[in-house]
Amino acid sequence: MHIVLVEPEIPQNTGSIARLAAATGSPLHLVGRLGFSLEDRYLKRAGLDYWPLVDLHTHDSFAAFLKEVEPVRIFAFSTHATTSYTKASFAAGDAIVFGSESKGLPADLKTALAPLWN
Repeated sequence: MHIVLVEPEIPQNTGSIARLAAATGSPLHLVGRLGFSLEDRYLKRAGLDYWPLVDLHTHDSFAAFLKEVEPVRIFAFSTHATTSYTKASFAAGDAIVFGSESKGLPADLKTALAPLWN
């Protein structure tokens, strides 16, 4: 399963998710403009000694991510979701997508993904 962070802003959060990705063997994809440098000491500290185990990929855009990875299915997470993540059946090749901490997913991405949810 691919873990995708679109325009993450907080290095500590990304570091913690990187630790999760390393522990589960999931590739971590950082998409778009990051709110920090990948050299940020808070990012490194949050990831602790796991960084060498993280399968990290960066993409300039969500379209670039889709072109490179071609996920089987896409699950976007939102505080406004109508279906709980506990009702989903995840499988290998799926992508779970999270927006930035303060803004969520960009409007254009929500519009592009909307047909997948109907």
